Amino acid sequence: MIGNITRPPQYQSRAITAENFDGAKSGGGRASNGFSERAASRLGPGWKVSPCIEIAPGETALIADITGPGIIQHIWMTTHFSLWRNLILRMYWEGESEPAVEVPYGDFFCNGWNVFSQVSSQMVAANPHGGFNTYWQMPFTSHAKITVENVGYEPANLYYQVDYGLGEIPADSLHFHAQWRRSRFVEDGVHTILDTITGSGRYVGTYLAWQSNSPGWWGEGELKFFLDGDDEYPTICGTGTEDYFGGAWNFDIPGRGYTEFTAPYLGLNQVLPPDGLYRSQQRFGMYRWHLDDAISFFNDLRITVQALGIGPGQGNGLPHRYRILKDDLASTAIFYLDRPSLPTEERPHTPDLLELEVE
Repeated sequence: MIGNITRPPQYQSRAITAENFDGAKSGGGRASNGFSERAASRLGPGWKVSPCIEIAPGETALIADITGPGIIQHIWMTTHFSLWRNLILRMYWEGESEPAVEVPYGDFFCNGWNVFSQVSSQMVAANPHGGFNTYWQMPFTSHAKITVENVGYEPANLYYQVDYGLGEIPADSLHFHAQWRRSRFVEDGVHTILDTITGSGRYVGTYLAWQSNSPGWWGEGELKFFLDGDDEYPTICGTGTEDYFGGAWNFDIPGRGYTEFTAPYLGLNQVLPPDGLYRSQQRFGMYRWHLDDAISFFNDLRITVQALGIGPGQGNGLPHRYRILKDDLASTAIFYLDRPSLPTEERPHTPDLLELEVE
């Protein structure tokens, strides 16, 4: 992380909210109109006149527009759970026209199914009931911009705070990136988490929202990291999906079944079983942060995961065979890179999102 609390202050602390759109010094609490101006009409400025903004369907809201150098240190956001996959979060560095971050709001905070899940990790905290926090450090030398687009059919009331510091950053600082990809039905058993990107950097995190479309166990697939010229075979290859996320033996505690856990660097934070009436297919949310074990690359990086399972009734000491699955996988890849944006051919297309069912 950049900075150290045991040293003299390095940055001028600032915060952007709906009460202080540009983070100006002495600019907090000055709003005279806004979402709650009626509630605060007898009290006036300084009494929560503008706690949030409304984003109309089809509208893109400018959340932060910061002149650097500086570093974003923490972001808190909340909105209604039914909108978590209808909002697209984007971040731009150094005046680039292409975003370095383009991820559905819920997936960015490890809640990809429009259903709240507690996350108590080092870099993402999702707290009751939808208080989303991220502590990924996001340095920039000249400019930072954050937007939220509403691709749904209902207006979104978004509450937010962007905490950042103004001041010089180390010359060799890398830029924060995040990419989202979805395979509604995985083709040929392989989902691409990160297509080949070029440059030097470090891969630091994966979130997977996984829907099993077949009976039986779904997590035999290996995560593969193709580094610096790897072609057919990767340099880093795991032993199974649940193993990569720090679990074992199908996340299945005998007598309890799938068991959620949330830890500083990894977790199975969400298990959503079918209910036999409206909810179909089992769904899962998993994260892993590569902090002390960041995956370094110098020229290029590609990451895949296999959708590989075992049919029901197999195992338990009996011979079994793997089978390729056509599950629904949505992944968020988080990495730092030696450039503020990627060329178009190295980015996924703008997510074509459809509304998910609301629980």
